[in-house]
Amino acid sequence: MSTGRGQGSRKLLLSTLQSIKSGYIDAQIECVFCNRAVGEEPGSDQFMSIAESNLIPVVAYSSREFTRRKGARSFNDVRAEYDRCVIEMLSGFKPDLIVLAGYMLFTSLEMVTKFKMINLHPAPPEGPIGPWQEIIWEIIKCNSQLGGVQIQLATMDWDRGPIISYITYPLTGTEFGAGWKQINEYSFPNLRKDYDENLLLFKTIREETGKREIPLLVETLRSIANNDIKIRDGAIFHNGKILHGGLSLADRIPKWLT
Repeated sequence: MSTGRGQGSRKLLLSTLQSIKSGYIDAQIECVFCNRAVGEEPGSDQFMSIAESNLIPVVAYSSREFTRRKGARSFNDVRAEYDRCVIEMLSGFKPDLIVLAGYMLFTSLEMVTKFKMINLHPAPPEGPIGPWQEIIWEIIKCNSQLGGVQIQLATMDWDRGPIISYITYPLTGTEFGAGWKQINEYSFPNLRKDYDENLLLFKTIREETGKREIPLLVETLRSIANNDIKIRDGAIFHNGKILHGGLSLADRIPKWLT
């Protein structure tokens, strides 16, 4: 499930597909759901085109149009009703697992109860919550020395569900030095106002986090497909033992970064 508006969502889908085709992940993608209609956004159209070109059924249903048609002030007012429609539209599929990859909607209780869903969150454990842009700004504001990515079980406690797997990395070293140096003389409000996402440190954090999102998702899906990681009754198990705080996959990521 994805809104599919950015390059990151397309890369996640393509990399997962390639890993399935190569036999690295013993799984199949039953369908792709997008909360944009065809023609609504170029990025979403490209995302859906990737699925269709790989013979994956696409279910598209615009959350924007649904909100407008219902005369609601915001999507929050129709979230539960929209999700009931989505559940009905997906009733012909029986997924063991749903991956939320760039899906820009919070889901209702009925949705997370109906399906086993995992969510990619671009922050270290106990890190900031919210959209990826806000996460990076919070990391900068707090002068954090640690970046990361985690995969969580989706719950109503959004961005705070049980962690399944994660990877962290230091925000130090040559690639970050110039960025930290640039902001030393700035107050945070002026920093964001004057530079926005063109800030060197912002761009470096996003780039380094992005490098790790694909391998973490692929390696996590592989572990789930191989039954090394199991999700049962809202708990995470690794090799038969309950897992608290997630499984670090740091040892598997370097091969993806060379």
